[in-house]
Amino acid sequence: MNSDDKFALLVIGTPMIGLIYCGIGIALMVSNETIREHPLISGAIFILVPFVIAASIWIRASAKAYNHTNK
Repeated sequence: MNSDDKFALLVIGTPMIGLIYCGIGIALMVSNETIREHPLISGAIFILVPFVIAASIWIRASAKAYNHTNK
């Protein structure tokens, strides 16, 4: 897969994954009573999951770039 294909996948795939994630969150909020009873905890988890994923990808990419520049 060349860089243009990877970029197209990133540009098209990221919003689609976000829409699916939001849909799952809304469906869980509608169908699960425990999530409705604890909105702060479930909201914090709902916000932290994509943040942790994005931060780990960012740190991994930064470490990879740092290792390439220091060789």
